[in-house]
Amino acid sequence: MSQSLTCDVVVVGAGMVGAACALYAARAGLDVVLVDRGPVAGGSTGAGEGNLLVSDKEPGPELDLALLSLRLWRDLAEEFGDGVEYDAKGGVVVASAPESLSALETLAARQRAAGVETVSVTADRLHDLEPHLAPGLAGAVHYPQDAQVMPALAAAHLLRASGARLLTGRTVLEVPRGPDGAVRGVRTDAGEIHAPAVVNAAGTWGGELADRAGVHLPVRPRRGYVLVTEPLPPRVRHKVYAADYVADVASDSAALQTSPVVEGTAAGPILIGASRERVGFDRSFSLPALRALATGATGLFPFLERVRALRTYVGFRPYLPDHLPAIGPDPRAPGLLHACGHEGAGIGLSTGTGHLIAQILAGKRPDVDLGPFRPDRFPHFPQEAE
Repeated sequence: MSQSLTCDVVVVGAGMVGAACALYAARAGLDVVLVDRGPVAGGSTGAGEGNLLVSDKEPGPELDLALLSLRLWRDLAEEFGDGVEYDAKGGVVVASAPESLSALETLAARQRAAGVETVSVTADRLHDLEPHLAPGLAGAVHYPQDAQVMPALAAAHLLRASGARLLTGRTVLEVPRGPDGAVRGVRTDAGEIHAPAVVNAAGTWGGELADRAGVHLPVRPRRGYVLVTEPLPPRVRHKVYAADYVADVASDSAALQTSPVVEGTAAGPILIGASRERVGFDRSFSLPALRALATGATGLFPFLERVRALRTYVGFRPYLPDHLPAIGPDPRAPGLLHACGHEGAGIGLSTGTGHLIAQILAGKRPDVDLGPFRPDRFPHFPQEAE
């Protein structure tokens, strides 16, 4: 039975970014309705590792947003206790050769100037941090600020704390606009939700939602796999990854790319990533991708050769051409705000994004310059085939 609701702001998308937008908007005194065609954390959030990283970001707008987000995550971890499984484990980025170590240390120096804590680790001290690392590595940089949460749990806790009205199983069919071009809420397959503000937190489907509001946002899916091992005693202390991971994140290639990323979890299984490829929304099993992940992980931690992988899961990172998310008001559709396109960093950047969206909704000056994240920064060309 269709029904009509009224609120101050509709957030579309019940992943981590949508949950954070709902939380901070509600704490700014706004009446929030959150709508999603699936369950909470049913998209990219539920297929993520829960990383809160500064180590993989070049100095610039995204790193500024990551530092803000980390501070907010620490506050939420204190508020929610163990509920979000916040783990301030730190990250270790390892280099296999002297030349890659030199490039890594140059990046770390630039990150340090931007406010990131970095500690250089010589080859002879690597095993103090990670006793089971492979021998022969050139060195590493330790990033104490890197952390992790359990994404599905965290999204649920943020939503519950927000007090927002949650409407799952509802597909947004249209974002109606008035004669002046301003949005009027959303029309779903179960009725209309009237509001003067709509937040597009639809993740990989953010481009589709933008289309339904009559604006262009070129969000594309980037497929990634994660291998999950059998439960083990604690053997990997940090998030550990190879230095070429940063280059893979910034790459525009559509082809399969993998770089080893290995981390433990509180429950015991080890998570192994990371792969990236642009194949549309194809969820089919890819043996080459999984074989490459396993090979990279055992190269970092040889003991994994004797460990069983119990399962794998696949997700889609919401990718924009310049690798920055779209955050803030859309001048082409007054009342429409975007909070999507975070690629593989949506969990980590969600709190800062939600905080900034709430500041805009409340008429305040945002804490971070949103110019680089403008949603109308992309020329409108016909969509490329994947």
